[in-house]
Amino acid sequence: MKAKYIFSVLALSALMFTSCNDLLDIPQHGVLNNETYYQTDEEAESAIIACYTTVQGLGYNALLGKNCLTDDFWAGGGGRADNADLEACNEFTFNTDLAFLEGMWTSYYGIIYRANVVLERLSDDSDVKLRAKAEAKVFRAWAHFELTSMWGTPPMVDHLLAPSEYQIANGDPKKLYALMEKDLTEAIESGKLTEKESVNDKTWRITKQYAQALLGKVYLWQGKKAEAAAVLDEVIKSGKYELWHDYENLMTYPGKQNPESLFESVRVYDSNNTWLNFYSIVGVMVHFRTDKMSGDWKALNLANTGWGFMNPQENLYNDFVTVEGKDGYRLNATIKTYEQMKEMGVSVTQPIINEGYFMWKWRYTSEADDLPDIASMADSNNFRWMRYAEVLLLAVEANLESNPTKALEYFNMIRTRAQAPTVSKITMEDLQREKRIELCGEGVRFQDMLRWGIAEERMKNQGAYCPELQPNGKVEQRVYNSDASKYGFKPKHNLLPIPGTETRLNKVIDQNPGW
Repeated sequence: MKAKYIFSVLALSALMFTSCNDLLDIPQHGVLNNETYYQTDEEAESAIIACYTTVQGLGYNALLGKNCLTDDFWAGGGGRADNADLEACNEFTFNTDLAFLEGMWTSYYGIIYRANVVLERLSDDSDVKLRAKAEAKVFRAWAHFELTSMWGTPPMVDHLLAPSEYQIANGDPKKLYALMEKDLTEAIESGKLTEKESVNDKTWRITKQYAQALLGKVYLWQGKKAEAAAVLDEVIKSGKYELWHDYENLMTYPGKQNPESLFESVRVYDSNNTWLNFYSIVGVMVHFRTDKMSGDWKALNLANTGWGFMNPQENLYNDFVTVEGKDGYRLNATIKTYEQMKEMGVSVTQPIINEGYFMWKWRYTSEADDLPDIASMADSNNFRWMRYAEVLLLAVEANLESNPTKALEYFNMIRTRAQAPTVSKITMEDLQREKRIELCGEGVRFQDMLRWGIAEERMKNQGAYCPELQPNGKVEQRVYNSDASKYGFKPKHNLLPIPGTETRLNKVIDQNPGW
């Protein structure tokens, strides 16, 4: 009887203990479980949207930084040291701990991480998930391309890392490019990427043609010109894109999602999140420094706010003149001289960092939809990542030696839209100049200069002076760097430095030569 009693008590205790545990086993709210979250199409869509939004946020660092690293622009701003990081990029005075370059590095890896989440967490049981995985491969390939083309041997991350894998050695460029080719080819051949139905159709998603254009770029950077020519020709023959007639508005608010745009980050103004709308290269950062200028901005349909970064260098203007003369349509849709600004009623009232030239191509308009919140300086313009003109110019280079007739055809398509003289033959120098002026400010020249081996010759003296435009129109050269060994493009700059934070935390990675 006693034994029976003890057994009953133990059984009751076990039951009570189990019941208490059940009561305490409350599901945690507000926390996503990686193992169970990515199950539905809606959850798959949210995972890939994270890639899109991360790319959108990269615009500020990547494009401002990449433009400053060229011979196209002066860093500018409200005055010396307005943005020391941009000045350091522009004058090649930076070291391994420049926050701007570290921000670019980590942002690219942020994209890779989010792409790997999509690729590893999603199943293959729906078209939505398969499309998301195809798009993720394109994002991962693009981020690896950006890293490899500027840093040379960045760590390759082709899966979600376990804590034991956080220390990664330098990547092998051959393996990095092979991964890019694999990702892009699989995405293209998946049949799941979006395709526009017509030239005038609009889409915010990664398209098959954009993936093909990136693959062509990856091939070209490896010297695989035949492969590049073949895939770029497919984009051209698709008939889904064309050179837009209105060059003057290609990069402004009225030109959002025009027929030439292969991919752009779509912005919808949100008054509750104005900071998200701030980061636009065509917005307030690069618009005229209006607090040091005067003019009837409303009559000119220009915003009366701007910080004056990224002002054209005189040698960029001169390359335009070489091709199409001072009255050229494309030149005047891209750059205005100070004399032209004065003719429009705009004058400089205080000295500004400027060589007498103003970027018109990405001006910030005063249209209500473009500038919905002047107090926060937010805008609703889209960030353009690639347009059809770049595809044509990549195809020109890919075909230049093997099929000069086709290269000439594509080259003259660019010239015709620019209302510039067409030609009967082209050289590599012609192509380099044409690509510079057609795509100026669009974040491609720095990597082109590295690949073509012309960066040191073109920028070895950059930083010797900083131009300052006076109210009387005179440009004075201010000297801030007196030691020539500490400014200007040097051989080591052919590869950007791996961020110091990375080399200090990652003991198995080697710094690039010279740093």
